[in-house]
Amino acid sequence: MENKRCFTNRFSDYKGSLLSGQSSDLGAPLILKTVERILEKLPAQGGQEGGLYGGLAGVAYMLYHVSQCPLFSAHRDKYLRRAGSIIESCVLYYDREQDRETRASFLLGGAGVYAVAAMIYKALGRADFTQVLDRFRALSDICVPLGFLECGSDELFVGRSGYLCAALVMKQRLGVEVLTPAQIRSICQAILESGKQYSRKKSKPFPLMYAYYGTEYLGAAHGLSSILQMLLCYQDYLKPADRDLVWQSVDFLVNQEQNCNWPPELGEVIERENELVHWCHGAPGIAYLFAKAYLLSKKPCYLDTCIRCGELTWQKGLLKKGPGICHGVAGSAYVFLLLYRLTGNSKYIYRAQRFAEFLSSDEFRIGSCSIESVYSLYEGLSGTVCFLIDLLQPNQAEFPLFNVFV
Repeated sequence: MENKRCFTNRFSDYKGSLLSGQSSDLGAPLILKTVERILEKLPAQGGQEGGLYGGLAGVAYMLYHVSQCPLFSAHRDKYLRRAGSIIESCVLYYDREQDRETRASFLLGGAGVYAVAAMIYKALGRADFTQVLDRFRALSDICVPLGFLECGSDELFVGRSGYLCAALVMKQRLGVEVLTPAQIRSICQAILESGKQYSRKKSKPFPLMYAYYGTEYLGAAHGLSSILQMLLCYQDYLKPADRDLVWQSVDFLVNQEQNCNWPPELGEVIERENELVHWCHGAPGIAYLFAKAYLLSKKPCYLDTCIRCGELTWQKGLLKKGPGICHGVAGSAYVFLLLYRLTGNSKYIYRAQRFAEFLSSDEFRIGSCSIESVYSLYEGLSGTVCFLIDLLQPNQAEFPLFNVFV
């Protein structure tokens, strides 16, 4: 029976040689062509809403990412200037946003826009990058009250974990800790207390749990895995007892594995013929938590779990939902680049190359879902461009705005 979620992977696996047809000489023209296609599809007016996930700010980040790759140095100034004009319009949009909670959102609101604006302005040599940093910092107080969002205050897209993730991105790109130690501790403490309270209220047999719109998600988009990932990234700011609770929760999540995958929500039984193998829900996103756990602890069990995530992604990661990074082929392929950086095994570059090849196939073009927003960073081609660039520089590859190597 045909799988409704993914194409059959008919590629032979790695036999010791990479694909010669995906060198920078051949890959760069495809990337530039795709960038121009995206820019042609940008709306003449509007598009600032949707934040980094689906709005124009995601395009600005993609252009920034292209400009930072040495292979595209001839286009650096052109793309940076365009990124600057796009992100400036997004900053103005979120400066006017009346909903303070929305302004503190990482992927769907102002916090992420301010973070990317600071990076782009700094790359352009603009002194006013410090002003958007100040606007970002000012949002930290919004995140501290335990229930600042009725839908759930801790997840990645709109909650506290996302705000910390944005700060982490800026630390990597700007080389400075944007938030003060006191701000970081207060936000981490709010995440911990929220998780403890929810776990006690629901009588969970593990110390930390969260819900988003009433659903106990596990995956990277809205769930436990990315919340724990951010707490691990900032574990030096946690009390020893709280740090232990985080690691206990990581191990709990390891034990929720069902045949190399995790259900979208806690307690759900995976239907093998209909399982989600996406960055947002499932192994391709949860892998990043275990990668971070491995990098910090050096325990082989976490790396082994990442490798199992990669095996499932090789089998079921040629997704029909499109080319994007949230629930598309590029998001699947990023797992292989992650595993390459963790292991140095060229098999994973080969697998990423095969997924890149599939993106240009007639089978994918005809059989995949149409893209609602061609330029979206997470669902459209902007994230795909980031992946194709990182395939040319695998030693620096990182899932957009979600780097575990910081």
